[in-house]
Parts: sequence; C-alpha cells; structure tokens
Amino acid sequence: MATSTLALQKPKDISLDEIEAELRNIWRSQDGGSMAPVATRATTFTMVIYEPEEFQQLLATLGFYSGAIDGSHGPETREAILDAQKKYDLRMTGRVGPKTLKKLREEVRSLPPSQQHYNNIDIRGFNFDGGLAAQNPCRVITLCPVFGDDEGVSAQVSAYCPVQNSGSSNLVCCEYITIKGTKEALERVAAVVNSLVVSDLPKFVWWKATPNPEQVLFDKIALNSSCLILDSSYYSDAESEIVKIQALVNERTNIADLNWYRLAPWQELAAAAFDPPERRMDIGEVDRIGIDYEKGNPAQALMMLGWLASRLDWQPKTYSNEGGDYDLKRICFTGEGGREIEAELAAIPVANQGEVLGDLTGVRLESTNPQANCNTILCSETAGCMRMESGGSAQSSLVEEVTSLSDQRSDLLLEQQLQSWGEDVLFEESLAVTSEILGLVNR
Repeated sequence: MATSTLALQKPKDISLDEIEAELRNIWRSQDGGSMAPVATRATTFTMVIYEPEEFQQLLATLGFYSGAIDGSHGPETREAILDAQKKYDLRMTGRVGPKTLKKLREEVRSLPPSQQHYNNIDIRGFNFDGGLAAQNPCRVITLCPVFGDDEGVSAQVSAYCPVQNSGSSNLVCCEYITIKGTKEALERVAAVVNSLVVSDLPKFVWWKATPNPEQVLFDKIALNSSCLILDSSYYSDAESEIVKIQALVNERTNIADLNWYRLAPWQELAAAAFDPPERRMDIGEVDRIGIDYEKGNPAQALMMLGWLASRLDWQPKTYSNEGGDYDLKRICFTGEGGREIEAELAAIPVANQGEVLGDLTGVRLESTNPQANCNTILCSETAGCMRMESGGSAQSSLVEEVTSLSDQRSDLLLEQQLQSWGEDVLFEESLAVTSEILGLVNR
C-alpha cells in the first residue's frame, strides 16, 4: 500500500548551485507558526537512487509505451518491451537486456531529429513507493539518466511528509532532490552529488540498474556508501555480475542484494525439511541437486546453490554450460570424505513471467544411497511439482510447496533491508561460494 504524503512544496526547477539554498527556504517557511500540524526535518539517513537506463524513454519515443516514465518494470512496461522485441525480431523476454537496449537506441537514432523525443510525464524521483516513504530518510537524491544530446543537468527539489495515522500533530518530512541529465552529464556532477549527502548520517545507495564498477558514477557514488543496495534480478549477465559483486565484498563494501531475500521461503523450508532427527542424520547423504528457475536470469538459482554448498561444506570442482532448451548448467562438488555431488540448474520457459525475472520454480535434493532418508522436493505454488516429481523418486521424497513472499517488489524488500542494514554474513558466505562456482567457467 502506498504511503500518503503531504507536500510542503511541489517540485521546483532550480540550478545545482541553488539546491541547498532552496531547501533552507522550504524549512524557513515553516517557522512562521501558521502551519498546523508542525513540520520537522527528518534526521535518519541519506538515500541516493540511481534509476534504470533510458529504456522507457526509448520505448515511448518509438511509440511502444504510453505510460509515465517511472523506472518500473511493471506490466505496461513489460508489454511494451515484448511489442518492441517482436517487431525487431529479438528474443521475447519482456526485459531490456544489452541486445534489446542496443536495438532501441539504434532505432531512435535513425529517427529524424524532430522525432527523437518523448512526451510522457517523467515522475522519477517523485514517485513515492511505500517502503522508502515509511522509513522517512533525511534526504533522497535521485539520479535520472536521459538520452539525447548532452545539455547539462537539471535539478528539482521538494519536501514531502508521510501522513501519520496516529493523529500526531507533528509531521516528520523528507527532502527530495532529483537530478536529470545524460549519463555523461551526471558523471561530471558526481562530486556535487556527494556534497549533497548529509554528513554524520548513514548513506544508502540503491543502484536500480546493472552494477558496473568501471562506470564513473558507480565508482564515485555507489562505492562511497554505508550500504550499497542492488537487485540481481535486474542483471543483464548474472554470471559475470555476481563475480563483480564478490570483488566489491572483498573490498569490504557492505552490499544488500534484494533478490537474495526472495530466497528466504525456499531456504527456510529446505532447512525445516531436515529438522526431524531421523532426517537430520542423513542430510550429508544428499549428492544430487536439481534447481529449476524461470528462464531469463539464473541469479536466484546460482545463489540458492551457493547457499546449499556453503551450509554443507561442498567444494566446487567443475562447471559446464550445456545449453539446450533448458539452458542446462551442471556443477560438480566434492563433499566430506571425497564424496562427489552433482547439481543441475534448468531454465524453465513459463507462459506468464512476473515482475521478477528468474524466480525459482523447484528444488530437488536426492541421494544415490537408496537407504538415505533425505530426498526432498520443493516447488512453487504457481509452477507446481510435476517436473520435480518426474524421474521415479517422488514416492520416497518429502514434497513441500513453497509459499513465496507476499510481495517480492524491490521497494517493499527495500523497506525490510533499511531496518536491518549492515554486514550479512550468511549472504556473504553464500555469495563467496557462488562466485567460486562461477570462477570455474573458463577453467
């Protein structure tokens, strides 16, 4: 549910040099005693948000998208992407990967200059999702890349207060600063953006795009933070990006991957399956693993496997991409006593992909020891258990249906993360093994 907000001032266009002065004017206007309830300045943290690349702007310019420019991968945006991919004979994914983005840019550049623009309203930076508004940070700085000629940057400022249901006479308000320009222009003002961060308060950076440590903005903005928030469901090449993220963790960067938290129901049910004493003794007998996921992004599947391997102390030995209809990936591990463990990741085509690309659909744990009491099948409510139960082992397996999180949207997962940020040891240990697995690809 969206959090209701009250505007102390509607967004106002100003220059970069005028930002702090205009914010002081906003708060000075509240000192006259004429406003009820009383508005006070929040003092929690600064949030810097980097919005996704210009895919919605490109889609709108080409006539595929008619909604607001909000950076969301919602149903309307997904349908526009599918329409574009169909027209340009691209793989139908509903997501903007490198090939789709390249094609959209080429098509826009081929238009006459007078048509290289969009008329859609751009609400990035002032689209208040419930999770962030409820946390009420001190300041939100949103960086919004635009396409086209480099004409410098523009800035807007405003202040909004979440409306309290408790009947309190005080409003605790947050400042919003939105900066727009081409990627090159935003890179030039990276130092200015850092100067706008409130000193002595934690600084979060929510990078709503594929992370790139070599990008100037990422290097200057994202790595200079208390916690860098990512979402690996956005990654265009999950296998290479996960390795990059591990390198950042090695440099002691606090990182939160919102996609990791979508695995919680699977991890909890997998652990619970071995709670009974008669099964707990046989968990070490597991040596065959199958993980199915929605085709398009293997990040969740890789992290789930990394979590299992880190908990059971399996050492990665080989990794191979077999491809085929299910884009099969096979990984071999060595367990205690030199036991060989084999894992298979399968990308399953689904008719209706959700907002999150690459959700798990099934997990199967088995043993080549017919006496072991460890066979377990987990499957999602939406996909069912049919594929996981095939192969003849279902009768001897514990079968459980995973109830996914009530809402897996990034903004709501963000709210949870902001309440308990810091080093996540379980995530880091699982990520380290996942990265070690991926490091075997070219060996």
